[in-house]
Amino acid sequence: METVSSEALASAAGVKSTQLRKDLTYFGQFGTRGLGYNVKALSGVLNEVLGTTSYQPVILVGVGNLGSALLRYKGFNKEGFEIAAAFDLAPTRERRTEGASVPVYPATKMSEFIGKHQVRMAIIAVPSEAAQSVVNDLVEAGVQAILNFSPTVLQVPDTVTVNNVDLALELENLSYFIR
Repeated sequence: METVSSEALASAAGVKSTQLRKDLTYFGQFGTRGLGYNVKALSGVLNEVLGTTSYQPVILVGVGNLGSALLRYKGFNKEGFEIAAAFDLAPTRERRTEGASVPVYPATKMSEFIGKHQVRMAIIAVPSEAAQSVVNDLVEAGVQAILNFSPTVLQVPDTVTVNNVDLALELENLSYFIR
């Protein structure tokens, strides 16, 4: 497909076409009235805006059951993110990571790796009692964005963004719709 209409994009996104057109104008004028958007140009602009024009190195901290599953997840690469390394207190422990080629290092090597590879994003999948300490180390090493799978509220400076993934809360949200 070479071009796509705002109606088709809006339908796929679940928004109104007028809102979609308005939102896209914040990034420039690249649609043609009556013809739609050139898919290649639109994709390029959106990738540039989202910072996904090149792989973003990400580290994973905590390689237990959840962390191992995240290492096996193939969706990160499709969206321009590469888990460059994982860190754990027990890096040599046996775990299910078949299909994942990400090295698991001792947690003590984390700060050095972050500096050497200019990592700015991290995923944490550690127990709640360890989460704040891990985040403190990440922030001190220069990480600016954290995806938190730990069931705890983290304290970070205003310059650091944290997105929390609370699986129990997500199930609770879904339960509302099955009454």
